[in-house]
Amino acid sequence: MKRKLFLISAVLLVAISAISCVSGRKFKSLQDTSKQFMNERDDFKTDNISLEMANRELETKIALLEKDMSGTREEIESVKAERDKALEEYNSISAKYNDLQNAQEDLIRGNVKETQKLLAELQAAQANLQAKEDLLRQLEETLDTKKASLDELTFELEKRNARMLELEKVLDAQKKIVQDLKNKVSEALLGFENNGLTVTMKNGKVYVSLDEKLLFKSASWEIDANGRNALKKLSGVLERNPDIQIMIEGHTDNVPYNPGSGQLRDNWDLSVKRATTVVRTLLEGSKIDPKRLTAAGRSEYIPVDPANTSDARQKNRRTEIVLTPDLTELYELINKY
Repeated sequence: MKRKLFLISAVLLVAISAISCVSGRKFKSLQDTSKQFMNERDDFKTDNISLEMANRELETKIALLEKDMSGTREEIESVKAERDKALEEYNSISAKYNDLQNAQEDLIRGNVKETQKLLAELQAAQANLQAKEDLLRQLEETLDTKKASLDELTFELEKRNARMLELEKVLDAQKKIVQDLKNKVSEALLGFENNGLTVTMKNGKVYVSLDEKLLFKSASWEIDANGRNALKKLSGVLERNPDIQIMIEGHTDNVPYNPGSGQLRDNWDLSVKRATTVVRTLLEGSKIDPKRLTAAGRSEYIPVDPANTSDARQKNRRTEIVLTPDLTELYELINKY
């Protein structure tokens, strides 16, 4: 809710600033706000990548633990076999001892040493059997501990997988919204595409780029009839999609603007003036909520072609309309965790 209030305040501030020839300080504030939103989007992607890495680490730990448990089970079976063998030996010696006791009276002379030997063997067998049982009990306790650790890791993995599935579901829904929006915009502006207008998808947004020649005359911010027609068609699409946020960015080339006796001082002023003119044209006669629109001047500092040629400068003189879907559901899901 706080983010929405902040965004609304920023939009109102920009609108007021645009009407009164936006000052450098207020424009920079708007630019910082825009960068902040882009950074948040990148943070969401980073968070998703971090979750995938953590998920892979958990799967690796579980595989190692399962391998370790398998070895422990084999060791337990081996110890059980040795214990059973020792028990058989113990029973055999006990039988011999019983036989010895029954014949003790007849074998008193000359058999004392044999009796002592059998007793020593019996005691050794008992000690060995006890040691085997102690080892078996210790291994069983170790197995229980490892199983509990495995269960905990499995539960954590399931939680992370569930979160990733939710995030992927929301991201897929956002991608579909953006793709549908691009299709609608392309359909509405079919006659203008590749004729000074392009519609592309990038970073989860739809970019409508209009060359200077489609909208303005050189050094002017008055929109001609052909450009006004394209903007009116786009306005209809935006009116029917009220959840889309709209950023209008004016871009110039690197040739210094010659203001003459006009009201503009430089390329900053020209790019802002063109952006606000496009905003007013989109709003003219439409039901678009003005709170959805933001006007920004980029001057010459975000060129599509950095070459210092006539062709590159022509590409850089453009107006970009950036359409962003509603990310409220994605924000709520991320804040939930």
